Amino acid sequence: MSVDGTALITGASAGIGKALAERFAARGHDLVSVARREERLESLAGELDGEQGIEAHTVAMDLASRHAPYDLYEETQDRGIQVDILVNNVGIGTQGAFVENDLDQELDQTQLNVVTPTQLTHLYGSDMADRGEGGILNVSSTAAWFPGPFMTIYYASKAYMKSFSEGLASELEPEGVSVTVLCPGPVETEFQERAKNEDTPLGSGEMQDVEMAAEAGYDGLQAGKRVVVTGWTFKLLTGVAIRSRIGVLED
Repeated sequence: MSVDGTALITGASAGIGKALAERFAARGHDLVSVARREERLESLAGELDGEQGIEAHTVAMDLASRHAPYDLYEETQDRGIQVDILVNNVGIGTQGAFVENDLDQELDQTQLNVVTPTQLTHLYGSDMADRGEGGILNVSSTAAWFPGPFMTIYYASKAYMKSFSEGLASELEPEGVSVTVLCPGPVETEFQERAKNEDTPLGSGEMQDVEMAAEAGYDGLQAGKRVVVTGWTFKLLTGVAIRSRIGVLED
């Protein structure tokens, strides 16, 4: 099932979100790019509008609050923008022992990585289901298959996004709405610096190309795939993890 129309992308000013914005624009989609950094958004919108000839809207907004998704939804409604594809990309990570980390920071992470995409999916997904068409692309990680000591909330949030997406895909398929979850391995972005994990195995190992990850997510959505894992190494690792858990259940 291919999905056309305007794509709203959160966390679009850098990393996978920016690469996804470029990918959608190259395929002719109008955009609503959302992030905190207005200058970066406007610069990206100018480039894509000029190079690709698409309509590039921007919304400068911090989504790390319970009410922010409703503000974003109202903003697009007020501007008369119909969101045909929702891309839940925004997210952060924290490094350190959970009980020693700042709790407010961990709650901000939970809001951005779990609650905000859940709220946005409910708001825009309801409209898509009513229209009988649309697409949702959720950005998770291969971390979804594993526990993550010293990045506990991050790993758990990615497991949530994977499970949430797969369940939602079954619910919304009869309504004409496609749901795909993108699960890349570590990608070379600003994430490592913000999470302060450059010296950990996760942050200092081999990195995947951000454009490759974005292309895989876009193509997976258009092909109607429910789960997209990037890179043969991580496909192998996640496959082993699945078989290991099946073995435990059988024992």
